[in-house]
Amino acid sequence: MLLFRSSFLAFIFLFLIVGVFFPSTLLLFKNYIPVFLGLVMFLMGMTLELTDFKKILKKPSLFFFVTFLQFTIMPVAALVLVKTFNIPPELSLGVIILGCCPGGTASNLITYLCNGNVALSIVCTFFSTIVSVFLTPIFIFLLSNKNIDINVISLIKSSFFIVFLPVFFGLIFKIFVPIHKFLKLLPKISEFFIAFIIGIIFSLNLNLLNQLSYSLFFCIVLHNLIGLSMGFLIGGILGLSLREKKTISIEVGMQNSGLGMTLSILHFSKLVALPSAIFSLWHNISSVALVYLWKKK
Repeated sequence: MLLFRSSFLAFIFLFLIVGVFFPSTLLLFKNYIPVFLGLVMFLMGMTLELTDFKKILKKPSLFFFVTFLQFTIMPVAALVLVKTFNIPPELSLGVIILGCCPGGTASNLITYLCNGNVALSIVCTFFSTIVSVFLTPIFIFLLSNKNIDINVISLIKSSFFIVFLPVFFGLIFKIFVPIHKFLKLLPKISEFFIAFIIGIIFSLNLNLLNQLSYSLFFCIVLHNLIGLSMGFLIGGILGLSLREKKTISIEVGMQNSGLGMTLSILHFSKLVALPSAIFSLWHNISSVALVYLWKKK
């Protein structure tokens, strides 16, 4: 079957079935999501070279520009979409909060599976996370007239320990341990754990599907697709390589929905957190589609 030509799609299919029929099984591992993410980033680090990061850091204008796109396209798209679909006030606020968040850690994983520029993705995610400490509250206030605070230390620590540190250890591990014979296996192991994480997230948010309206669903889907398509198109206009265009597309289109949910619940309500929760489900679906389309390109 066409669906199972990709082991990643097969893993996704398996864990979604488990999530629907045996959600409690996957929920046993919900507290270990950061550990699994760190493991995947460690495996990813073993496929990279230090020179990959040196090339990116020598041209900072690119990741500055990607962050600029992230904090212009997504907040503006969020505001336009909630007005277009006439989303109720609390849910509109949730969509705007989501649009004002930085790129998510999952963007690094999907960039890796899509054969994008992983080093660029990691640098962009970390940089956008740092500037979000200032930009996210400002944009939320400008677009919704709501004041919020962000736990600066927690945000930077999570990005450092889940993304940068595991990648660094992966780079160092490869220097001292001969793993060249096993490099081809690493993407498959990563695919398994990423699919496992998606299954856990699906199980966590299964009950939210009952609260989902068509207008909110299409609003969130379009928000994601606008970011993905605009990132890719602008990369093409700038004459960037396919790897860089894929990376920019994923970085711009995939938001840190975990941060969106946290800010919404801390400062407002569970209802305001619903758009971020639904986005966390949807972007897993769109990510699978991207991997299917781009993995071999």
